[in-house]
Amino acid sequence: MKKKIIIAGGTGFVGKYLNKKFATAGYQVIIISRNKNHVSWDNTPLVTEVLENAAILINLAGKSVDCRYNEKNKKEIYDSRIDTTKILGDAMINCQNPPPLWINSSTATIYRHAQDRPMTESTGEIGTGFSVNVATNWEKAFFGFKLPETRQVALRMAIVLGNNGGVIKPLKNLVRFGLGGKQGSGKQMFSWIHIEDLFRIITFVQQHNELSGVINTCAPNPVSNKTLMQLLRKNLGVGFGLPAPVWLLKMGAVIIKTETELILKSRWVIPEHLLAAGFQFQYAEIAIALKQILSEQQQISNQ
Repeated sequence: MKKKIIIAGGTGFVGKYLNKKFATAGYQVIIISRNKNHVSWDNTPLVTEVLENAAILINLAGKSVDCRYNEKNKKEIYDSRIDTTKILGDAMINCQNPPPLWINSSTATIYRHAQDRPMTESTGEIGTGFSVNVATNWEKAFFGFKLPETRQVALRMAIVLGNNGGVIKPLKNLVRFGLGGKQGSGKQMFSWIHIEDLFRIITFVQQHNELSGVINTCAPNPVSNKTLMQLLRKNLGVGFGLPAPVWLLKMGAVIIKTETELILKSRWVIPEHLLAAGFQFQYAEIAIALKQILSEQQQISNQ
């Protein structure tokens, strides 16, 4: 029998990538989602059944934060993370042979806006506000389950970069329309992780039983927003980019129904635990990551 991996909330950008990678590696991948073709969140006996004897449970469930923070969306963002985590935890308790590893999503946004120093797992300061409240309660719900047979790891993920989703496409469009200058002051830090390294981190955690608790899941070399936009312009062959002041970003965020926090919050996060454990990043530098992603996109568009 193939080893079994369960990906909860596995229908998005990250979930599809992990599904493909684990299937290629020879695993049977089972998805829990609202999609009628997958195991339903509402079918709690089946959720428990598929978790039996699985190698890993990976939970990615949660409504996208790329929306306006009105009361309806805030409730959906919060509930979609907390409720699904509790469903999985209850199912794990009812398992006879639960997965030995449960990896739950979290977010690097849990740390405060930081332009003075980087945030690590040991020295990072938790921030304030709606997004931080969601993140702290998400981790609280996750670690609230005491599962003696299961190692629990919360991945505090930075912004995931890859070919088929995330922030690359909208940033490329800004650059191509001549709007690829710095956003706001441009000094806010941009922590990121290449999607391939995210997959490699998951397999690394699986192999290293000493790793548990929270893990900053980000490349070791964050850059400023100004540097990020410069590199995008360089890779796309665009010589200039108009800067976007804060007032313009706020106005634009209303029009495209998102929040400026996604651009203006300074996320300066370092993967202290991964580096100490000896993890080797394939994409440690943003220039290498962008070159690979944009090159892959160009190859696909030429086919």
